[in-house]
Amino acid sequence: MNFQVPQFIETEDRIIGPLTLKQFLYVATAGGISFFLFFFLQLWLWILITFVLAVISLSFAFIKVNGRPLSIIVFAAFNFYWKPRFYLWRREAAPKIAEPKLKTGGFKITQAKSLLDNLWDQLKTSKQPVPKREKAFAPAITDREKSSKERFEMMRKITGEREIAKRVDYR
Repeated sequence: MNFQVPQFIETEDRIIGPLTLKQFLYVATAGGISFFLFFFLQLWLWILITFVLAVISLSFAFIKVNGRPLSIIVFAAFNFYWKPRFYLWRREAAPKIAEPKLKTGGFKITQAKSLLDNLWDQLKTSKQPVPKREKAFAPAITDREKSSKERFEMMRKITGEREIAKRVDYR
């Protein structure tokens, strides 16, 4: 079965003559404002304001920058200038250098690493606690584990067989 794929999905429909709806609204808004200003302003001031409105409305209606309408570009510019920006500067860390230690076959960490990095490496690689920093490892037994007893219940399967199963409460 063959399906026809639409080809020009990014082009807007021409609704009012050769204009799209957005283009018509930009031009009509400027024309309406100019019409009402004609009755309130002197002729020379009305001509000046009408010329400025015509240039703005026609540029919003027809100019595209990199394939995007001018209205989106202007909106992005306003957001850029009025919204706060957050700049974060991070100092580059010194390169981590490891020198081989001949006696044990391990590595001796030089002073290029911070004390926190050295501690983290010790925590990751050793099985013994770091002195004065952590307690010895002991498995923690909670009160619930101490007080809980294994409980078994008789249950019946769908087939009718009886079976003993361990009950587990997930609370």
